[in-house]
Amino acid sequence: MLIRPVRILAALALAITLTPAVPAAAAPPAPPSAPAARSIVAAMQPGWGMGNTYDAIGADETAWGNPPVTRALLKKVRSEGFKSVRIPVTWEGQGRQGGAPGYTIDPAWLAKVRQSVDWALAEGLYVMINLHHDSWMWINQYPTNRDAVLARYTATWTQLAAAFRDYSNRLTFESINEPQFAGTSGDEQNYQVLHELNAEFHRIVRASGGANAKRLLVLPTLYTNADQPRLDALAASLTALGDPMVATTVHFYGFWPFSVNIANFTRFDERSIEDLTGTFDRVYNTFVAAGIPVILGEYALFGIDPNFPGIVERGEMRKFFEYLGYYARLRKVTTVIWDAGQFLNRRTLEWRDPELFAQIKSSWTTRSGTASTDLVFSSRSSEITSKTLTINENGTNFQGLRHGNRTLRKGTDYTVSGDQLTLSAALLTELSGSREYGVNATLEARFSRGVPWRIDIITQDTPVLSDATGTTTTCDADPWRNCLAIPTDFRGDVLSTMEARYGDGSNAGPASWTSYQQYGAAFWADLPNNAINLTPGFFNSLTDGSRVTLTFHFWSGATVTYHVTKSGTSITGTKGQP
Repeated sequence: MLIRPVRILAALALAITLTPAVPAAAAPPAPPSAPAARSIVAAMQPGWGMGNTYDAIGADETAWGNPPVTRALLKKVRSEGFKSVRIPVTWEGQGRQGGAPGYTIDPAWLAKVRQSVDWALAEGLYVMINLHHDSWMWINQYPTNRDAVLARYTATWTQLAAAFRDYSNRLTFESINEPQFAGTSGDEQNYQVLHELNAEFHRIVRASGGANAKRLLVLPTLYTNADQPRLDALAASLTALGDPMVATTVHFYGFWPFSVNIANFTRFDERSIEDLTGTFDRVYNTFVAAGIPVILGEYALFGIDPNFPGIVERGEMRKFFEYLGYYARLRKVTTVIWDAGQFLNRRTLEWRDPELFAQIKSSWTTRSGTASTDLVFSSRSSEITSKTLTINENGTNFQGLRHGNRTLRKGTDYTVSGDQLTLSAALLTELSGSREYGVNATLEARFSRGVPWRIDIITQDTPVLSDATGTTTTCDADPWRNCLAIPTDFRGDVLSTMEARYGDGSNAGPASWTSYQQYGAAFWADLPNNAINLTPGFFNSLTDGSRVTLTFHFWSGATVTYHVTKSGTSITGTKGQP
């Protein structure tokens, strides 16, 4: 299974009438939160999200591949500088909650959640718990099954409010994760029904007394999305509630085409930056500037999967996290990284990519310099020449290059002209050594602040693909990941993306709106087995009997043409012929 957050879109159907109505647009500014609310949210920065654990759907918290929670895990999280942990919980599941009328939460399940909350609080962490995948498993039916859903929602939060009534103010409650609704007439009604549920959540918790009378409550936008109408609708809800001990929450996984590697958005470019800054600017202008704290309850990239690396290139990934950390600080937004196991290996308690985590951690306090790329290629079949990169100082000062313990010589090993860093042919020749395919050496570009920028020196030649055959019936053995394995000699190069077109030039593949198909959903590079794999999803989308031309793009700039044909259950792949 890909370790990714579940995303279910709400269906829109016939309208029903519910009251009271909440305006969705041109909302008046909501009243500011209390200083205590703003103080708590600020103290929660940075946060770590315990994804794919208690929110997992199945027998227990291990159903989606993570081990049981231990106090050692929470100690590790705290030791790395995190100040809070979001513990998403799905209360729907095998034996987790009884039926009507009581909807009693299984005491053993609640005890597991409670133990993790206790451990986190004992480690000095702030904690946020919620109703997670319940949002699309049963809460989304509220518009068309109001009485039953409201009864269950009320019963669930009544039990949770009682269970945690006397906990310290370092525990916060989030009403619903990514709320979405089926059977409504559109967003105006969606905003209205979300307000009803948030208001019920607010009533239940406050009425339960104890510490809950003043506990910080976290309210989401529709879909936990930061488009302006969603923010305005939530602002109207806050005005209606009139409670100063509230915070708001949205989620962010980057500009979607970049986040999943589709439509040739392989780089963290101006379009991705515009998407990111627009999101943070909107939440700042709507809430933060008005004195209402914002928690970015989930952030990451969809294309981070330890089982299938390469969806998002590592350097481009680092740029994303570097910039997000910087801009979140600029806009005073508390961030909670969504970690479903793709960052921290919970079995070894080690970071899967320590360099990436160092970049993320650094972004909490400062900026780091980057460059136009972290990959410098030289073809083994050609003479080595100098290579130039663009340095992005990001407010720092470039200090020089290192190779291991050796400081490279400016003017000899490299030169700098403005933002252009040129590696000399002599240096690249030395570092390439015997010119074996792959990474021959790694340099570090050092800056006055932040973490160094890694530069891999790589020897490559254009990859060679071979003919292949298969049948669609073999897809059943691995229905998500592989349908045809194309034997590939990568020769040191790195796959970037794949185009697919029919003979008439029209787009082929599941994403019919673009010729550049989604990495991981239509194709992926299987380096250990020297193959490029095409998925069942790709072949299921093809017109039977049509010949499709694939163009594989590699990070060196090389391209390779390949052809595939699906005829009935037969699949044929042939290498680069016109």
